[in-house]
Amino acid sequence: MNLIDSHAHLFLEEFADDLPLVIQRAKQAGVSHIFMPNIDSTTIEPLLKTCDMFPDYCFPMIGLHPTSVDENYLQELEIVHQQLDENAKRYVAIGEIGLDLYWDKTYLNEQLIAFEQQIEWALQYDLPIVIHAREAFDYIYKVLKPYRQTALKGVFHSFTGNEEEMKQLLEFTNFYIGINGVVTFKKSTLPDVLKHTPIERLLIETDAPYLTPVPNRGKRNESAFVKDTMNKIAEIYQTSPEKVAEITSTNALKLFEKG
Repeated sequence: MNLIDSHAHLFLEEFADDLPLVIQRAKQAGVSHIFMPNIDSTTIEPLLKTCDMFPDYCFPMIGLHPTSVDENYLQELEIVHQQLDENAKRYVAIGEIGLDLYWDKTYLNEQLIAFEQQIEWALQYDLPIVIHAREAFDYIYKVLKPYRQTALKGVFHSFTGNEEEMKQLLEFTNFYIGINGVVTFKKSTLPDVLKHTPIERLLIETDAPYLTPVPNRGKRNESAFVKDTMNKIAEIYQTSPEKVAEITSTNALKLFEKG
């Protein structure tokens, strides 16, 4: 059984002491690929170093995360553009990008500009996008709507919305829905939403070191725990874990062109 963690941040300092063991456990759990989104200019070096340590296993993306958008956002975007310009083939996607209005709305306009600019680069360089959306669904939908008839493709990472929001996102036929440990949480409404969602549109992810699934909640999340999310999805769709692994892995390899 091949499993794919379509979204993990194993290059962060939370993994500095035991990264080889984390990778070993992921492999033992059946994980065949780990896709890693960038955050900002401070994480490019550790991201690439981690992917170089585990070639053909860890794959980097490049992008500016919305929570890193501040008064210096134009300089940050220029660094992203430079990376694309010099070595677009090094990256499997532009991500993670989007909008985050949970912590702070101060830089909403700047977040919107950064998001749209990176979408344009995705089209220019023919790369998928990985979208972070927190407390910003309506804005995200409005930005993306004009691109519905374009070649733009990607994944709505860490979806936690309601049935109506899912319905709207499924209109974007070149996009997948990223599901992580949140689906295992006791108060999560995701199991009910997924009952109305085709399994063929899903990717599974950890968002490690965050959002650790049950039964490991309270611990640092890691790629091996993607198995817990897979098992929960199998339970929701009343199918086998192997079937979930097969469908979501095929989707991830197709999206990131590693198949």
